[in-house]
Amino acid sequence: MRGEVHAVVGENGAGKSTLMKILYGMQRPDEGTIQVAGFDVHFRSPKDAIAVGIGMVHQHFMLADNLTVLENVVLGDEPSHGAVIDFSKARRRIEELSGTYGLPLVPNRLVEELAVGERQRVEIVKALYRGARILILDEPTAVLVPQEVEELFGHLRQLKSEGVTIIFISHKLDEVLEIADAITVIRGGRTVSTVKPGEVTAPKLAELMVGSELPRPETHESTVTDRVVLSVRELSVLGDEGRALLDGVSFEIHSGEVVGIAGVEGNGQSELVEALIGLRPVGAGTIHLVDRETTH
Repeated sequence: MRGEVHAVVGENGAGKSTLMKILYGMQRPDEGTIQVAGFDVHFRSPKDAIAVGIGMVHQHFMLADNLTVLENVVLGDEPSHGAVIDFSKARRRIEELSGTYGLPLVPNRLVEELAVGERQRVEIVKALYRGARILILDEPTAVLVPQEVEELFGHLRQLKSEGVTIIFISHKLDEVLEIADAITVIRGGRTVSTVKPGEVTAPKLAELMVGSELPRPETHESTVTDRVVLSVRELSVLGDEGRALLDGVSFEIHSGEVVGIAGVEGNGQSELVEALIGLRPVGAGTIHLVDRETTH
C-alpha cells in the first residue's frame, strides 16, 4: 500500500468517517487490529497516530484564520531554540516540504487571506511537517470547485510519487475512479469489496454501496415552457463595508423549470436568495416576477 491512493467509499452512515477516526486515534475500536509497517499499533489519541506517521486532513479545516500559514503549521509542534520559537527553522522546513511535494505556500500569509484550495494545502503540509507518511483525506473534494479538485489530484499524484500513502474517503465515484489505485467499498460498517478502478464502473460501485441494483428513472417529456416567470438582470448587492457581494448577476427561470445555483459556500448564494425575497437591499439591477418588477 506504500505510495498509493486507496479510496474508501460508502453511503452516508456506512462508517467511513468512523473508520478514519479510529485510524487517527480519535476513537477506540472495540475489537480487531491495526498494523502499520507490519507492526500492531494501539492508539489512545491522535498523538499516538502521528507518532507512527499517520496524518489526517478533515473535511472542515482546523486552522486559525488570524494566524499565518507558518504559525498554523507549527502550532502545537513548535521548534524551539532554548525558550524561543525558532521560526527560521520552521520556515525552511515548510519551504522544503512545499518544494518536495509540489504544494506551494507562502509562510507569512494570513490564513484568512487564502482560498479554500490553499487552506487545504496548509492542512496537508501541517500533517507532513509532523512526519506523516500515511495521509487520511476525509471527503477532500466536498469544499472544492472543479479547478481546485484538479489541482488537488495533481498534488496527490506528486505525494504518491514521493512514497506517501493516501487514504481517500469519498462518495464521488467518478473522482474515486480517476485518482485511486484501489477502492474499498463499505456498507453498514462492513467491508463488502476491494476492487481496482479498471475492474468497475461508477454504477457498479454504486450498486456495491447500496447492496442492490440501482432503480432506473423513468423518462418524461420536458415540462419547461417559453414563459419567463423570474427575470434577474445585472443584479448587484453590497455588504456592510461597501464590498460587492453580488456583481452583475443575470439569469431567467421559465415556467416548469428547475434552476440550480452552484458555488462553494460563501460565494454569494445566500445573498442572492435574500435579495430575491426582499431581505437584503439591491444596489443595482432589476428583479421581475412574471410581469411585475419586485426589485425593491
